[in-house]
Amino acid sequence: MEFSLRPISPGDKAALVAAWDQVSPESQCRRFLSPHPRLSGRELAYFTEVDGWNHVAWVATPAEDRDTILGVGRWVRLAGAPDTAEFAVVVGDAMQGGGIGTALLDRLVADAEERGIRAFTAQVLADNEPVRRLLARLGRTLERERHGAVDELRVQLAA
Repeated sequence: MEFSLRPISPGDKAALVAAWDQVSPESQCRRFLSPHPRLSGRELAYFTEVDGWNHVAWVATPAEDRDTILGVGRWVRLAGAPDTAEFAVVVGDAMQGGGIGTALLDRLVADAEERGIRAFTAQVLADNEPVRRLLARLGRTLERERHGAVDELRVQLAA
């Protein structure tokens, strides 16, 4: 399927709810580290009302339908380490493996580097191989620190 990327907008709340319904419980758990069947109103506001500098988010949509969300990628600058951002990418299960996650990550990296971000971090379940494979595509060193069932991942961006 052909898809395009665009910045998320505050008007995407209903589309984000519909997209979340296309994410399996297992993938939801990978994203939030625990079961998370619904997005709260507070989460929807946080996820869609971004400032474009400290919090950047992109959505992947079908090329012919810019209102349907297939996947979302975001990063949020860490307050205590302004050259580092926590990132996340989630793609509906039916669309996984089609290049959407890679395209979102590439866009996030480009935006982050333009805004002075030098590293991405993420807390992921230790068995979350899809995110490791996604990050490996960047061709950069991936550091991993284990904390029980959760790994803290760190990947360096631009020097």
